[in-house]
Amino acid sequence: MSTPHESVFRHLQFYTTAPYPCSYLPGRMARSEVVAPAHLVNAGTYDRLIEQGFRRSGLFIYRPACQTCQACIPIRVDTRAFVRNRTQHKLWHHMNAQLQARISPPHWDETHFRLYLGYQRARHRGSGMDEDDPAQYTQFLLHSQVRSSLVEFHDHAGVLRMVAIIDRLDQGLSAVYTFYDPDYPGSLGTYAILWQIEYCRQHRQPWLYLGYWIAESRKMAYKTRFRPHQILQDGHWITPDTAF
Repeated sequence: MSTPHESVFRHLQFYTTAPYPCSYLPGRMARSEVVAPAHLVNAGTYDRLIEQGFRRSGLFIYRPACQTCQACIPIRVDTRAFVRNRTQHKLWHHMNAQLQARISPPHWDETHFRLYLGYQRARHRGSGMDEDDPAQYTQFLLHSQVRSSLVEFHDHAGVLRMVAIIDRLDQGLSAVYTFYDPDYPGSLGTYAILWQIEYCRQHRQPWLYLGYWIAESRKMAYKTRFRPHQILQDGHWITPDTAF
């Protein structure tokens, strides 16, 4: 007898997009495999898709499907075995003393949007995104049919410094997107991941999914600094033989 999740899975369709410019490797074209119809993807089905290397952007759930490139490698952190290195340990204690986290359902907030605009302009200038469009921001980050949460990080003066969007899974979290004050001292992006790892540990959840690691992209290098981690190869999650 099939479970409700398996029944839903049988009704999903997977289609490949037309080629589009790759966001990570300049000069290359990319394609994605997209799940449809999106409204059928419930929390349990989403968990299975995440385990198969899919990601979420708004209501779209996708994974790379490039014919001549396999650069995008799904990666997840083993939160049970994770040990902070010296730099991460210092950062964790410093930021924990500076910032307070608050979890809420995804919702529109003008302060969040202003922070997002500042982050985009500082970190992703020239990306081609319509950065000033509230509708695109809402569609990209706030629309969700799964168990999503928004984590706000304020300093002791009450100033918003960072926002992380996370999806809660049966076996952990999926880190969807994080944006922050680019002028705030310290590595807020790294702290966001450390916070999510700690959240998983406190809730006895073994995995934090970080999306895709790309060896040729310097922007993706940080993901392999959280060890031990696993990568998805040939449909199986494996621990790399060597650190990279």
